Amino acid sequence: MSALQLNRPLAFIDLETTGTNVATDRIIEIAVVKVMPDRTVQKKVKRINPGIPIPPATTNIHGISDEDVKDAPTFREVANEFRQFLENCDLAGYNSNRFDVPLLVEEFLRVELPLDISTRKLIDVQKIFHLMEKRTLSAAYKFYCDKILENAHSAEADATATFEILEAQLDRYDMLKADVNSLADFTREEDFVDFARRIVMQGGQETFNFGKYKGRAVREVLKIEPQYYDWMMKADFPLNTKQKLTEIYHKMMLKK
Repeated sequence: MSALQLNRPLAFIDLETTGTNVATDRIIEIAVVKVMPDRTVQKKVKRINPGIPIPPATTNIHGISDEDVKDAPTFREVANEFRQFLENCDLAGYNSNRFDVPLLVEEFLRVELPLDISTRKLIDVQKIFHLMEKRTLSAAYKFYCDKILENAHSAEADATATFEILEAQLDRYDMLKADVNSLADFTREEDFVDFARRIVMQGGQETFNFGKYKGRAVREVLKIEPQYYDWMMKADFPLNTKQKLTEIYHKMMLKK
């Protein structure tokens, strides 16, 4: 069996949320299954009061209602605890590059306690699965581990299953290397600047990836239409997108 090779902890993250909009939805349950280089496992699981109503349609999926979280702590109250738990960890999950990690980063920004992931490797187990087999999490668990996923949409069950799936994928596919750097490279998509992919890297330049300036360098656009920055900062973009745009803008101002 191709055991996962770790130089530092790898944290498998799964979130249950009020919805799927990274900019506006909130975490209601978070599970982190942290696998240490010596193969020991640490877990941290908490219900979170999102501060906004949980839509009934969402409750129907994961079974968590407003009543279930009314006495739970807010994310602000547990943010530092999870930030410390994730310190020096690479990050993994199922569809985590497009949802769990972006939404988690957004929550940390919202409470003004940024989670720096610039040095973290990101492994998306769903991306491996889709590149190889194209299925859902429950089907992946059955396909790779020959197990039925009990308590699907429980954050801890999903995060633990994702870890088991990755181990089974390493055993099944000889082309996969069992180290974090290789797996992160294998699951990487486009070279994006922000998690929402509103800004990507093209030709060594930050480039808008949406709207009327899609394909145009950010710096070029901000020079010819400075008010575009103000519009984006006031519009309903994720905080992470606004943070990255502001970093680019400030670098431009320093060069003047």
